[in-house]
Amino acid sequence: MDDTTLARLENDNMCAWLRVSCGQVPGSLVTADGGVIAFGSGLPLALFNQIVVTDDDASDAGMTTAVRALQVRGAPFYVVLRQGIDDRFGPLVVDLGLIAEDEIVPGMALQPIPPDPGSPDGLEIRRISDAAGLDDHIRTLVEGFEIPEPITRPWIGEELWRREGCAVYVGYLDGRPVSSGFGIRTGRTIGVYNIGTVETARRRGYGAAMTARVFADGAAAGCDVAILQASDMGRPVYERLGFRTVVERDVYRG
Repeated sequence: MDDTTLARLENDNMCAWLRVSCGQVPGSLVTADGGVIAFGSGLPLALFNQIVVTDDDASDAGMTTAVRALQVRGAPFYVVLRQGIDDRFGPLVVDLGLIAEDEIVPGMALQPIPPDPGSPDGLEIRRISDAAGLDDHIRTLVEGFEIPEPITRPWIGEELWRREGCAVYVGYLDGRPVSSGFGIRTGRTIGVYNIGTVETARRRGYGAAMTARVFADGAAAGCDVAILQASDMGRPVYERLGFRTVVERDVYRG
């Protein structure tokens, strides 16, 4: 499968993640116009308020509408533009008042999906199916990403594990939650999100084990492509698992 196809699958899955998560937040806004989608949770974190180009023929009017919609809401947000695909919108979003960041966000893909290599000794990864497990997932995210619970909890919602195509995970060490993961399926693609490990349990391979469990379960459900967006910390881990960058995004902050 060529990189153009993988990049499109990655973008579609990322939008599904944003739509599901943003849609759970009370008072959130999700609008699609002119090939551009604005995901406005209203939460005070730019990651949870994004504008994404979805169509090859996306219009300046659609981008302008999306930016204005999130500017009015007042929460921090950013526009992500795929290099070589969405570059034409860079000057426009700057004219609309956004600032180009130095940050580049890689979209990565893994195809075909390899077998799950298993977990390190002592780590038990559970796919959760109740409110208690979801609380463990949220607490792990709060500690691992250092995002306050009042911001994290609305984004995760109350019944995320019940959403179609979604799977929520917690990794336990001696009964204590230490790592988190989330997967969402879109067609042939399994998207990997929320990979985090609490500081006291890092550098033991738990993030890699959680990532592998998410994509292995996706493969068992019929997916043959795994995708994710990597942080600087996570990128080497994902590369060792076989992921490679198929698209890079420039970030413009509002």
